Amino acid sequence: MATGAESFRTGDVVQILGISRRQLQYWAQTGLAAPSLQTPGGHGRYTFEDLVALKAAKRLIDAGVSVQRIRASISALKKLLPNVSRPLAELVLVATGDVVLAFRDGIAFEAVSGQEWVFEVARFQREVEAWRRSALAPRRASGMQPVRRARARSRTA
Repeated sequence: MATGAESFRTGDVVQILGISRRQLQYWAQTGLAAPSLQTPGGHGRYTFEDLVALKAAKRLIDAGVSVQRIRASISALKKLLPNVSRPLAELVLVATGDVVLAFRDGIAFEAVSGQEWVFEVARFQREVEAWRRSALAPRRASGMQPVRRARARSRTA
């Protein structure tokens, strides 16, 4: 078992996070976030990583995300990212309404569906430029001129 400097008692966690003992017990019982360590007497002890996961869960709940949605997000993230065993502690999670977004390697995606929400604009611009070069090459070879669109005129009242 880890020493006291490496683990936190239930009372410590309650004070650090500003939650009730009952809430902490409920989260552990329902699999939201449980203590990683146990004393020989069967008492749970929380690691710093556990505290990070609990703090993330608390912030998501405070932002209006249901405990059920958080659990579904955790489960889905473990399937989507097999190398991530503790999504609440290992990933940056953000709530937008009842949607949980996860950030990893510069990409944001919806935690339950895995749908990407943000893309790198600069990379997309390079893709469009590459497409433009490849699409214009056959036109130039045949002597055709690229189509230019007229600029929209601004209206003045």
